[in-house]
Amino acid sequence: MPARRKARRRALEVLFEADLRDQPPVEVLAGYLERIEKPHPEHLGYAVRLVEGVAAHLDRIDELIGSYAEGWTLDRMPVVDRNLARIAVYELLYVDEVDDPVAITEAVELAKQLSTDESPRFLNGILDRIAEYTTR
Repeated sequence: MPARRKARRRALEVLFEADLRDQPPVEVLAGYLERIEKPHPEHLGYAVRLVEGVAAHLDRIDELIGSYAEGWTLDRMPVVDRNLARIAVYELLYVDEVDDPVAITEAVELAKQLSTDESPRFLNGILDRIAEYTTR
């Protein structure tokens, strides 16, 4: 598994836990970092960047997801899908070194592994619309 995909998966684990426990992602991240064996893997730095970035911009990210998820509210989305979308939208908006198609593809690939059969198509649609909006 490529390093950035591992980082995205770790970020998803933290955001998923924070979402389920209704705790701030940065607090969950701190506990997560304490539990991980040392030395930390190289990709962990990018995972931390993703979690902290999503946490810092959560209101804007959720606003975009909610606006472009036609017929769905954030609360109705599976927790995995909601947090994969958050990671991808953060990358679309704030991570210049990740191309938009890469951010979308990575979210879709993780959804294929970790979520429902409908999730990849659902995420692809939302993220494509957000990417189109953000490049205007």
